[in-house]
Amino acid sequence: MTTPFPTSLGAELRDLLGDDFSMAEAERLSYSYDNSRRQALPDAVAFVRSHEQVESLVRACRRHRVPVIARGRGTNTTGATVPVEGGVVVSFERMNRIVRIDPDNRLAIVEPGVLNGDLQKALAPLGFFWPPDPTSSPWCSIGGNLACNSAGPRAVKYGSPRDNTLGLRAVAGSGEGFRCGTYTTKGATGYDLTRLLIGSEGTLALVTEATLKLTPKPSALRTMRATYKDVGSAARAVARIMAQPVTPCALEFIDDVALGLARAHGGDTVPVAGAMLMIEVDGEPDALPAAADAVAAAARGDGLIELSVARTDEETALLWSARKALSPAQRTISPHKINEDVVVPVSRLPELVDGVKRLAAAHDVLIVCFGHAGNGNLHVNLLPRNDAERTRAEACLHDVFALVISLDGTLSGEHGIGIAKREFMPLALSPATLHLMHNVKDAFDPDGILNPGKLLPPRP
Repeated sequence: MTTPFPTSLGAELRDLLGDDFSMAEAERLSYSYDNSRRQALPDAVAFVRSHEQVESLVRACRRHRVPVIARGRGTNTTGATVPVEGGVVVSFERMNRIVRIDPDNRLAIVEPGVLNGDLQKALAPLGFFWPPDPTSSPWCSIGGNLACNSAGPRAVKYGSPRDNTLGLRAVAGSGEGFRCGTYTTKGATGYDLTRLLIGSEGTLALVTEATLKLTPKPSALRTMRATYKDVGSAARAVARIMAQPVTPCALEFIDDVALGLARAHGGDTVPVAGAMLMIEVDGEPDALPAAADAVAAAARGDGLIELSVARTDEETALLWSARKALSPAQRTISPHKINEDVVVPVSRLPELVDGVKRLAAAHDVLIVCFGHAGNGNLHVNLLPRNDAERTRAEACLHDVFALVISLDGTLSGEHGIGIAKREFMPLALSPATLHLMHNVKDAFDPDGILNPGKLLPPRP
């Protein structure tokens, strides 16, 4: 039975936030779900505008033992922002200022509600970018990127949010505000709380400001597309590419099933092949040809059908057409898509791809694989089309995760754990490791009010 929301807390938060606090049903419904298609109704929604408001809100909720769920723009696919135990959803969408851009020190200070795409637009005229670029970058917030360590294709060369964030300002579950990290690219002063908070999905603290590390934008880019007779040949090519000195800025893998769907949706611009790699190399114009040649040489090998190099923007768009057609193509197949983003060491990609093929056949479930192969991060998409297939897909998912762990891999590269993968955490982490994580949670959030029911499984 759900505990009634305290009337006195509602009055206190209304005094604190005014019209930025709502208990209206329409508002609550709007913030009851995310891109995972899971849903649970919160008791209230708070639109915060300052660090001080967040401190006061968390302290008030702690006194009443009411859950607090931080939310960006709801693009998460694992249910990480669904308020499964009710409480107050804290939306950061109105806390969206770019506080400062400092080109001399290669950093930007932003509030968590800033959209990734808006930050990139502000940085471009200055010749910089922030490397994390998830597919949802036009709509997702920096706070959401930090919550799940969401990266995207460029992570293969430039790293994830953990690698591109210098420091944070945040509020712990105690209601205490604090800063961590530095304004410098080097620092060895105590524990690295910045990297700890990134990827914690709002279970340890609510981030109210981030100091981001900027990267100069390369002036030239070369795009290539390599097709192969089978997925094994493509996976082995990935290992060769990542073993040579030039690191591509994108290395995307698409299997034969995905290509077939994309071709049915996108037409003849999508090649017929057993698998495909999309490869991009960036750098300065004088050095780029040699770098691209080195990557192209590694892409060649047994099973290669064709290696195409784009010479114009139009040709680049054409080469990427298959990858762009994938998401809409999958939606036509299954509204119940199970989208997982597992990671294995790059050298073990061939085993992962072959293993997923076997599991698809054994469970009689359609599975599409594509993703950021340069990191060993594949999106394994199970596409059940009816109730019987949904039941088989759930069983297949258990076997997919077991396969990944057996290959020294991990459950998530950038989507996070949320609700969807919480039950599988004991498969990936030892009891001793989970015990330490629970202790960390207790230190930051002594009453367990921050995003309960997410990420960590219940204590034994």
